[in-house]
Amino acid sequence: MITPADDYPLHQDSRPFRDPGRDRNLYDRFFFCGYPTQDFGSTYFAAAFGQYIGRNVCDGAFSVIRNGVQHNVRGSRLLGDNRLDLSVGPVRIEIVQPGRELRLQIDDETISADLTFLARGPAFEEPHYRYQTGNLTVFDITRMTQNGTWQGHLNVAGEQIPVDQTWLGTRDRSWGVRPVGSREPNLAPDGPTPTFYWLWAPLNFADSNVLFDVNEHSDGIRWHANAAVAGIGHDASTSFGSHTYDLHWKAGTRVAERFSMTVILAPEAGSPEGKRVKIELEPVETFYMHGIGYGHPAWGHGMFVGPNERTADSQILAETDPADLLNHHVQLLCHARRDDGAHGWGLLEILARGAHQPAGFTDYTDVAK
Repeated sequence: MITPADDYPLHQDSRPFRDPGRDRNLYDRFFFCGYPTQDFGSTYFAAAFGQYIGRNVCDGAFSVIRNGVQHNVRGSRLLGDNRLDLSVGPVRIEIVQPGRELRLQIDDETISADLTFLARGPAFEEPHYRYQTGNLTVFDITRMTQNGTWQGHLNVAGEQIPVDQTWLGTRDRSWGVRPVGSREPNLAPDGPTPTFYWLWAPLNFADSNVLFDVNEHSDGIRWHANAAVAGIGHDASTSFGSHTYDLHWKAGTRVAERFSMTVILAPEAGSPEGKRVKIELEPVETFYMHGIGYGHPAWGHGMFVGPNERTADSQILAETDPADLLNHHVQLLCHARRDDGAHGWGLLEILARGAHQPAGFTDYTDVAK
């Protein structure tokens, strides 16, 4: 089926854009987050927007932490024919200048916002993600991450919050195939309950942008890892390397109490070994990812909830049980301290599902002792 997107010379195979091919789990997603560097920890917002072409679903969500409460608004609709329509329910995205400037608008009784993201560093193209359980490829995706500044305004439960360029944050874009929507029926088991262990840390320093991520199997062996450091400016140069990390779990949870990482950059010409940068993260606030659809039992990504629906809810963070399975996927808003004394800001995302021997987790319900 020909759609408006087909007018753009961006095709990479013979199919029109509306054609998902043979995989129901094809998707295309945006993520955004932001926070003030002054009065750090007082506010945090995050947004997700996804198109699930094989499932004919489009969904989006926006969440804000303010005064100890996480407010969530979500929308879902049929995708239809126009993949250039980047709106759903209360969420709308506008690509003002690709790679440099994007606009995020939220229109709901509980939350409204008009926010512009301006790139402060280059887009990091992460190594390709490909992951199998048994004989089935469940992840085959490309993802890029970019840090930036924000400007505009937020309105949360009647409180107007100005946003200027002292607000920092991160966006990412990913596309390909990953588990989305409802589980396929009548699948034979692949073997033991699969593990998914994921850490991700995009960090903003005054002089640089830093990205860390890792995926591990249940025995701690990595199947994906990335470390990158770039200067300021969308065309700044980027150095890639490897990393080690040290994570101490908070008792009774799957949330980090302390975290540090050492980035080992690739050697430069004439240098026998690469530069080592150690960074410690101090968690300040916890954001629960189901607020923007990740793992939500009813409003999960790619799940059909109706032809054009929206919902809103909130949770008091002090009353939220981090041991509940729904709350295992988190982002921790963190102070970042580099070993040369520099101070920065960012987040540490954690999703540790199933067994993970180095952490001492034996199954889905186990938590740190």
